[in-house]
Amino acid sequence: MLRRFIQNESGATAIEYGLIAALLFLAIVTGVSNYANGLKTLFGDNAGRIQDALR
Repeated sequence: MLRRFIQNESGATAIEYGLIAALLFLAIVTGVSNYANGLKTLFGDNAGRIQDALR
């Protein structure tokens, strides 16, 4: 019974898949956040330029 427990790696595999999923999640969140900040800057600059042009 102890030998089967030591040789069983299914728990370790599940943990590895969990870590990979967590890293992918962090990468996606970081990418979307950077993209959103870029869009915010882009549209913020355009709004300011339009307001300056209308004055």
